[in-house]
Amino acid sequence: MSARILVVDDIEANVRLLEAKLSAEYYEVLVAYDGPTALAMAAADKPDIVLLDVMMPGMDGFSVCRRLKDDPETRHVPVVLVTALDGRADRVAGLEAGADDFLTKPIDDVMLFARVRSLTRLKAVIDELREREASGRRMGVIAGAASRMGGSGGRILIVDDNQRQAERVCAELSIEHRPIVETEPEKALMAARGPVDLIIFNAAAKGFDGLRFAAQIRSDEATRSLPLLAIVDFDERTRLVKALEIGVNDILARPIDPGELSARAKTQIRRKRYTDYLRNNLDHSLELAVTDQLTGLHNRRYMTGQLEALLQRAAQGGEPVAVMAIDIDHFKKINDSFGHDVGDEVLREFAVRLASNVRAIDLPVRHGGEEFVVVMPDTDLEDAHRIAERIRLHVAGSPFRVMGGQELLTVTISIGVASSLPEEARSEPLLKRADEAMYEAKSKGRNRVVARAA
Repeated sequence: MSARILVVDDIEANVRLLEAKLSAEYYEVLVAYDGPTALAMAAADKPDIVLLDVMMPGMDGFSVCRRLKDDPETRHVPVVLVTALDGRADRVAGLEAGADDFLTKPIDDVMLFARVRSLTRLKAVIDELREREASGRRMGVIAGAASRMGGSGGRILIVDDNQRQAERVCAELSIEHRPIVETEPEKALMAARGPVDLIIFNAAAKGFDGLRFAAQIRSDEATRSLPLLAIVDFDERTRLVKALEIGVNDILARPIDPGELSARAKTQIRRKRYTDYLRNNLDHSLELAVTDQLTGLHNRRYMTGQLEALLQRAAQGGEPVAVMAIDIDHFKKINDSFGHDVGDEVLREFAVRLASNVRAIDLPVRHGGEEFVVVMPDTDLEDAHRIAERIRLHVAGSPFRVMGGQELLTVTISIGVASSLPEEARSEPLLKRADEAMYEAKSKGRNRVVARAA
């Protein structure tokens, strides 16, 4: 997987060396020699990863990283700090500024490319979610933007058979989070299916294969998006690189530094909450695209696609499809007399009665205003007429309670019924016949069902 990488360093030799290494692996490389230029390029050129030197004059790497993470347009871009500093305070400062990881000079090529591949995969997932969210926003089915999401209060699953190490990790994380410890991978896999924000596991566990556990998390659809933080001995290069290849999000070196543990956990939890926000917005936008928000029934857009598919199947020798067109009688009078809030109550109550009086295979739809449609697969005109009459009697048979039960309204409906003709593969003629039958029912005095064969 290729990517666009922005390399930032005030020393040209360092930039050229990284540029040569990355270009040889077919990455597209952008370069900047100072912080302000890097910020401008990140906003304009949309890199997939930023490799950022820490020690730069004017604006250092920590400041640049903080600015990138404060900007909603760039906060999702992974930032790797490249530094000759290898002290605890510098790592923690970088993580608190929002950095995703560190590379220490001189840069190890194996670690460089393992980290770049891992972060590129992560960025691709977030980009897809962001694009879908943006599409939903343009369609008007998503409103608002993500607030800055914190990384505290997380539900953390610690998987480790080293009791002393697990207890120390748990004690440190308990200050800001809700950790639990599990020593057996089978039980941990089950626990991971619950409400978990982060999994921290010992990649060098004695009683189980930590990397196999990580692979199982990534292969299970229910858990594959959970962030994984591996505790690894940095001397075990093969295990470390393999962890990144499997899909581990971050690495924590032993001996564990409490401040670094806390900072890395916050980073992963914050990112998970951001991706969850994007996924939830996407799910919500899909729901909004097919659902009427007042009644909870499907909407006209969804009905059209479903009806077309059923009609095509019927035209190829399948069972006929029937349609009801339903109108609430004198609905305007209800709105004028009691107000639109009461009108909405009537629509919601009618939707409940409608949905409870059709079959599981039928599709009740709010077509618009006080008009509803029911699509009825594998149904001929006679059966559709009988079901429509049952619905009409149920609606008219008991009053609608509105205004908290203070008012009882008698509501009636007019229904037109039509069934598909042989080789009729388009929805418009069928819907038109049902609509005409419904208007005939209204013209004949309302509160009745009219069926139209052709």
